[in-house]
Amino acid sequence: MPSDALPRRCRPRLTPAGLCLVLGLIALAMAVVELDARLGLGPGLNALLTPGETARALAMHFAWWPRLAMALLAGGGLALAGVLMQQVLRNPLAAPTTLGVASGANLALMAATLMAPGLLVLGREWVALAGGGGAMALVFALAWRRGLAPVVVVLGGLVVNLYFGALSMVLLLFHQEELKGLLIWGAGSLAQNGWQDVAFLAPRLALGTLAAAWLLRPLAVLELSEAGARSLGVSLKHLRLAGLGLAVFLTGCVVSVVGIIGFIGLAAPNIVRLAGARRLGTRLLWSTLLGALLLATTDLLLQHFSGVLPTLIPTGATTAALGAPLLLWLIPRLNLGGEAPSREARAIGTRHPAPGRLAAWLSLSLAGVTLVALLVGQAGDGWHWTTPGDWALLEWRLPRVLAAAGCGVMLAIAGTLIQRLTGNPMASPELLGISGGSAIALMGAIFLLPAPDNLTLVGAGTLGALASLTVVVALNRQSGFQPERLLLTGVAITALFDAVRAVVLAGGDPRGQQVIAWLSGSTYYVDLTSALTVSGAALLLALAAIPLARWLDILPLGGACAAALGLPLARARLVLLLLVALLTAGATLVVGPLSFVGLLAPHLARLLGFSRAAPHLAGAAISGALLMVVADWLGRQWLFPEEIPAGLMASLLGGAYFMWGLRRL
Repeated sequence: MPSDALPRRCRPRLTPAGLCLVLGLIALAMAVVELDARLGLGPGLNALLTPGETARALAMHFAWWPRLAMALLAGGGLALAGVLMQQVLRNPLAAPTTLGVASGANLALMAATLMAPGLLVLGREWVALAGGGGAMALVFALAWRRGLAPVVVVLGGLVVNLYFGALSMVLLLFHQEELKGLLIWGAGSLAQNGWQDVAFLAPRLALGTLAAAWLLRPLAVLELSEAGARSLGVSLKHLRLAGLGLAVFLTGCVVSVVGIIGFIGLAAPNIVRLAGARRLGTRLLWSTLLGALLLATTDLLLQHFSGVLPTLIPTGATTAALGAPLLLWLIPRLNLGGEAPSREARAIGTRHPAPGRLAAWLSLSLAGVTLVALLVGQAGDGWHWTTPGDWALLEWRLPRVLAAAGCGVMLAIAGTLIQRLTGNPMASPELLGISGGSAIALMGAIFLLPAPDNLTLVGAGTLGALASLTVVVALNRQSGFQPERLLLTGVAITALFDAVRAVVLAGGDPRGQQVIAWLSGSTYYVDLTSALTVSGAALLLALAAIPLARWLDILPLGGACAAALGLPLARARLVLLLLVALLTAGATLVVGPLSFVGLLAPHLARLLGFSRAAPHLAGAAISGALLMVVADWLGRQWLFPEEIPAGLMASLLGGAYFMWGLRRL
């Protein structure tokens, strides 16, 4: 029997207050243990107000207590920003790190470190704040003509986040030694050497909290339909600007001081909502408190075991590693509500009058680009046109072109399936956690096994993908694979992957360069056998998706409507989920988690005019292949003999085109 049908008395009576109480008691107990172990409980408490004379007392006053205060402030600020973003955008996947603020701050710091280090003398927090503010200003500019409509803001934030993240990864690839210190900051570090950062952050968060309380009643209107809100005389554009602007201000202040701590702002509001907080004021209160306690508890636990850990573990990564299991435990136990029709079914773009003709033109473009990628390139003495009989060069180029096209097709179809299955424009293949599980297993094989070969890595990645899929199916089987549960389950698994990645990159191991190249979507290591395999798999799985087009047209109408039309809801969702898993795992194992293509290609297809499910699948597949082939070729030629991985190049090309198209809507 589905969990939503269980009598209320049979469900676990978890409340936001109970969760915060339990977490608060755990944090208090750990703080007491730490104080007693470091200095003694009484002297440790006295060290909060006076520095003392001993080295330990000084360390408590200038390091331990400021760190605890910073954890509480940062966790509360990020959770508050997350609630505001999710309320304004009406999307449970909206978070401070999904709309470009964190990636803008990270890019600004990297650029300043490499090109204008003098700016860092003025204060690293001001550089980061300017970068985050600039990123969000770009999002607002993209969405302003549409009245800051939630779906346009979401899509603009996603593409800006991916674009700035890709630029940061390009800088990191070519300047890893110079930017090594920023890897720790990028993973979230709460280390303090005084009270100055707390003094910087506390008044700004207090001001933001007061502003949130003042906006409480107007923001509650956003739960109504747009027509209902306008009938009350509310200016939706200015209200959204105020809510998002406040969330950006809170996020920018926190990120500028402690770096990127991504999981709190996403998880705390969702956990509180899962625990029964429905009204906006209740969610603001309990999410802020839960975020503060979750980050503080994680940091206290990390400090307690820091002496036995072999390497530095950033707090942001640990928070995701500990918070994700909590979210996974909650998802199958609590009711998420009914299944409403998707408001995003016709998010962007207009329907093309002749999608078949448009697909034919795209296919011709793909054939022409493939020919150029195979026959034109640079060598040591400049550009060359290679003849079709020159197998010495083609044997190197052909596998890369085939792999790029095949992976582009698979991820584009996977992205289209998951966006139509969930009705969420922020959904992408990696959000189901399949590519994250595969990546964790691959990184484990690289770091734990002595000189693993390609077959071993593929086997490890396959096992990781299967393990992730098993977790997703097990946690969602009783609910009938409700879309929101699927996404939140994937978010939790992806958070674990992000935590592992942050720890690996922050550790400074030389093998991290190989991991970065693989994560960026490089086709460099692909041989002809692998390329033919992935191309054949892409063709077969694409053909398997065609008969499912009717389901994809019906599912966005909502669960009740789909069931009334005779659709076997749970079975349809399971079949689509399995197909998404196969597509995502196949592409991830060959060239890494190219999530940019899986997110962008479906929206590019909509922007071109592919609306119905079958044309949308075809348009997304061709767009994904075209984008990846162009990206792979341009990435090889642009900085020759250096190389930009295809995944990063695809995000730069597709992101630029998508921003241009979004601005013209």
